[in-house]
Amino acid sequence: MNVLNYDKLLHIGTEEVQVGFHKSYHYHRYEPTPYEHLEQLFREFPLREADHIVDFGCGKGRLNFYIHYVFQSTVKGVEINEDFYHQALHNLERYAKNRKKKKEKIHFYLGRAEDYLVQPEDNYFYFFNPFSLPIFQKIISNIIYSLEESSRKVNIILYFPSDEYRFFMDNHALFKQQGEVKVGNRTDKDTFIIYQSLY
Repeated sequence: MNVLNYDKLLHIGTEEVQVGFHKSYHYHRYEPTPYEHLEQLFREFPLREADHIVDFGCGKGRLNFYIHYVFQSTVKGVEINEDFYHQALHNLERYAKNRKKKKEKIHFYLGRAEDYLVQPEDNYFYFFNPFSLPIFQKIISNIIYSLEESSRKVNIILYFPSDEYRFFMDNHALFKQQGEVKVGNRTDKDTFIIYQSLY
Protein backbone atom coordinates (compact mmCIF):
# COMPACT_ATOMS: atom_id res chain seq x y z
CA MET A 1 0.00 0.00 0.00
CA ASN A 2 1.17 3.52 -0.58
CA VAL A 3 1.16 6.31 1.99
CA LEU A 4 -2.21 7.75 1.09
CA ASN A 5 -3.88 4.34 1.13
CA TYR A 6 -2.56 3.50 4.59
CA ASP A 7 -3.54 6.88 5.96
CA LYS A 8 -6.96 6.44 4.38
CA LEU A 9 -7.32 2.90 5.72
CA LEU A 10 -6.47 4.02 9.26
CA HIS A 11 -8.44 7.29 8.98
CA ILE A 12 -5.40 9.37 9.91
CA GLY A 13 -3.34 12.14 8.35
CA THR A 14 0.43 11.80 8.67
CA GLU A 15 1.90 12.25 5.20
CA GLU A 16 2.72 15.96 5.22
CA VAL A 17 6.43 16.67 5.86
CA GLN A 18 7.35 19.65 8.06
CA VAL A 19 8.58 22.72 6.18
CA GLY A 20 11.39 24.55 7.95
CA PHE A 21 13.15 23.49 11.10
CA HIS A 22 12.63 23.46 14.86
CA LYS A 23 13.78 26.61 16.67
CA SER A 24 16.28 24.55 18.68
CA TYR A 25 19.08 22.81 16.79
CA HIS A 26 18.72 19.90 19.23
CA TYR A 27 15.37 18.90 17.67
CA HIS A 28 15.06 17.94 14.01
CA ARG A 29 12.12 18.47 11.67
CA TYR A 30 9.17 16.09 11.34
CA GLU A 31 9.37 13.53 8.57
CA PRO A 32 7.35 10.31 8.86
CA THR A 33 8.91 6.90 8.23
CA PRO A 34 7.61 5.59 4.87
CA TYR A 35 5.00 2.86 5.30
CA GLU A 36 6.79 0.55 2.88
CA HIS A 37 9.88 0.76 5.09
CA LEU A 38 7.85 -0.07 8.19
CA GLU A 39 6.41 -3.08 6.40
CA GLN A 40 9.89 -4.30 5.53
CA LEU A 41 11.23 -3.74 9.05
CA PHE A 42 8.43 -5.59 10.78
CA ARG A 43 8.46 -8.48 8.31
CA GLU A 44 11.98 -9.18 9.55
CA PHE A 45 11.47 -8.14 13.18
CA PRO A 46 7.80 -8.73 14.05
CA LEU A 47 6.37 -7.44 17.31
CA ARG A 48 4.08 -9.17 19.81
CA GLU A 49 0.82 -7.90 21.23
CA ALA A 50 2.49 -7.83 24.67
CA ASP A 51 5.23 -5.44 23.52
CA HIS A 52 5.33 -1.78 24.58
CA ILE A 53 6.87 0.57 22.04
CA VAL A 54 7.93 4.17 22.66
CA ASP A 55 8.40 6.44 19.63
CA PHE A 56 10.56 9.45 20.52
CA GLY A 57 9.66 12.37 18.28
CA CYS A 58 6.45 10.67 17.14
CA GLY A 59 5.09 13.61 15.16
CA LYS A 60 1.51 12.86 14.12
CA GLY A 61 1.69 9.24 15.25
CA ARG A 62 2.21 7.26 12.05
CA LEU A 63 4.38 4.56 13.66
CA ASN A 64 2.02 4.28 16.62
CA PHE A 65 -1.09 3.69 14.53
CA TYR A 66 0.68 1.34 12.14
CA ILE A 67 2.03 -0.87 14.95
CA HIS A 68 -1.28 -0.91 16.79
CA TYR A 69 -3.15 -1.80 13.61
CA VAL A 70 -0.77 -4.61 12.62
CA PHE A 71 0.28 -6.07 15.99
CA GLN A 72 -2.17 -4.64 18.57
CA SER A 73 0.88 -3.74 20.69
CA THR A 74 0.80 -0.91 23.22
CA VAL A 75 2.33 2.19 21.63
CA LYS A 76 3.44 5.49 23.12
CA GLY A 77 4.48 8.60 21.28
CA VAL A 78 6.49 11.45 22.78
CA GLU A 79 6.34 14.77 20.92
CA ILE A 80 7.65 18.24 21.80
CA ASN A 81 5.79 20.10 19.02
CA GLU A 82 2.36 21.08 20.33
CA ASP A 83 0.78 21.24 16.86
CA PHE A 84 1.93 17.72 15.99
CA TYR A 85 0.83 16.45 19.40
CA HIS A 86 -2.69 17.79 18.84
CA GLN A 87 -2.75 16.33 15.33
CA ALA A 88 -1.76 12.96 16.82
CA LEU A 89 -4.65 13.21 19.30
CA HIS A 90 -7.00 14.13 16.45
CA ASN A 91 -5.73 11.12 14.50
CA LEU A 92 -6.34 8.95 17.57
CA GLU A 93 -9.98 10.02 17.75
CA ARG A 94 -10.51 9.32 14.06
CA TYR A 95 -8.66 6.00 14.23
CA ALA A 96 -10.62 4.81 17.26
CA LYS A 97 -13.95 5.95 15.84
CA ASN A 98 -13.48 3.88 12.71
CA ARG A 99 -11.98 0.74 14.28
CA LYS A 100 -13.19 -1.88 16.71
CA LYS A 101 -9.77 -2.00 18.35
CA LYS A 102 -9.61 -0.10 21.60
CA LYS A 103 -7.61 3.09 21.80
CA GLU A 104 -6.51 2.45 25.40
CA LYS A 105 -3.29 0.94 24.03
CA ILE A 106 -2.30 4.14 22.20
CA HIS A 107 -0.86 7.03 24.20
CA PHE A 108 0.67 10.38 23.31
CA TYR A 109 2.73 12.62 25.58
CA LEU A 110 3.51 16.29 25.02
CA GLY A 111 6.98 17.20 26.23
CA ARG A 112 10.70 16.76 25.82
CA ALA A 113 11.82 13.24 24.98
CA GLU A 114 14.53 13.33 27.64
CA ASP A 115 11.87 14.01 30.29
CA TYR A 116 9.83 10.90 29.45
CA LEU A 117 9.78 8.53 32.42
CA VAL A 118 10.63 5.10 31.02
CA GLN A 119 8.14 2.54 32.32
CA PRO A 120 9.03 -1.01 33.46
CA GLU A 121 6.94 -2.49 30.63
CA ASP A 122 8.58 -0.41 27.86
CA ASN A 123 10.72 -2.76 25.79
CA TYR A 124 11.08 -1.15 22.33
CA PHE A 125 12.33 2.38 21.66
CA TYR A 126 12.14 3.93 18.19
CA PHE A 127 14.19 6.86 16.87
CA PHE A 128 14.07 8.41 13.41
CA ASN A 129 17.08 10.66 14.06
CA PRO A 130 14.77 13.08 15.90
CA PHE A 131 17.28 15.16 17.85
CA SER A 132 20.94 15.84 18.63
CA LEU A 133 23.33 13.32 20.14
CA PRO A 134 23.31 14.80 23.69
CA ILE A 135 19.54 14.34 23.94
CA PHE A 136 19.77 10.82 22.52
CA GLN A 137 22.47 9.99 25.09
CA LYS A 138 20.27 11.30 27.89
CA ILE A 139 17.38 9.09 26.76
CA ILE A 140 19.65 6.04 26.59
CA SER A 141 20.76 6.86 30.15
CA ASN A 142 17.09 7.00 31.20
CA ILE A 143 16.51 3.59 29.60
CA ILE A 144 19.51 2.11 31.41
CA TYR A 145 18.29 3.52 34.71
CA SER A 146 14.94 1.83 34.07
CA LEU A 147 16.73 -1.46 33.35
CA GLU A 148 18.55 -1.19 36.66
CA GLU A 149 15.20 -0.77 38.38
CA SER A 150 13.43 -3.46 36.33
CA SER A 151 15.75 -5.88 34.53
CA ARG A 152 14.54 -6.94 31.05
CA LYS A 153 15.61 -7.13 27.42
CA VAL A 154 14.94 -3.96 25.46
CA ASN A 155 15.48 -3.08 21.82
CA ILE A 156 16.53 0.25 20.33
CA ILE A 157 15.41 0.76 16.72
CA LEU A 158 17.23 3.48 14.78
CA TYR A 159 15.91 4.53 11.38
CA PHE A 160 18.20 6.54 9.09
CA PRO A 161 20.69 6.84 11.98
CA SER A 162 23.30 9.58 12.05
CA ASP A 163 26.95 8.57 12.21
CA GLU A 164 27.02 9.96 15.75
CA TYR A 165 24.12 7.75 16.86
CA ARG A 166 25.73 4.68 15.30
CA PHE A 167 29.15 5.33 16.80
CA PHE A 168 27.62 5.87 20.23
CA MET A 169 25.56 2.68 20.11
CA ASP A 170 28.25 0.55 18.45
CA ASN A 171 30.62 1.44 21.29
CA HIS A 172 28.12 1.21 24.14
CA ALA A 173 29.01 -1.46 26.68
CA LEU A 174 25.39 -2.34 27.48
CA PHE A 175 24.01 -2.80 23.95
CA LYS A 176 24.86 -5.00 20.99
CA GLN A 177 23.66 -4.77 17.40
CA GLN A 178 20.88 -7.30 16.89
CA GLY A 179 20.20 -6.75 13.22
CA GLU A 180 20.02 -4.40 10.25
CA VAL A 181 17.33 -3.93 7.61
CA LYS A 182 18.29 -1.99 4.49
CA VAL A 183 15.38 -0.30 2.74
CA GLY A 184 14.65 2.11 -0.08
CA ASN A 185 17.62 2.52 -2.41
CA ARG A 186 19.73 0.62 0.13
CA THR A 187 22.26 3.35 0.84
CA ASP A 188 24.27 3.18 4.06
CA LYS A 189 21.90 5.46 5.96
CA ASP A 190 18.68 4.21 4.36
CA THR A 191 18.43 1.48 6.95
CA PHE A 192 17.05 0.34 10.28
CA ILE A 193 19.53 -0.80 12.90
CA ILE A 194 18.31 -2.72 15.92
CA TYR A 195 20.29 -2.87 19.16
CA GLN A 196 19.44 -5.09 22.10
CA SER A 197 20.38 -4.60 25.73
CA LEU A 198 22.77 -7.04 27.37
CA TYR A 199 20.80 -7.09 30.63
